[in-house]
Amino acid sequence: MGRGRQKAKQTKVARELKYRSTSTDFASLEEELRKSAGDIPPAYADLAAAYGVDDDEEDEADDEANED
Repeated sequence: MGRGRQKAKQTKVARELKYRSTSTDFASLEEELRKSAGDIPPAYADLAAAYGVDDDEEDEADDEANED
């Protein structure tokens, strides 16, 4: 595809995204983000176990640091 056609396609997609009127469910988005914020990704679970890091211990350490 030539540069002119590529730019036209990108412009079309950008306009569609900008002017599309869809509603966002912020409550479900917030819930999803809260669930994933404290979890250790599966790829790092073995490293966390090797260093003795637990999700609860990490949260407690963060809370104690914020109290000071």
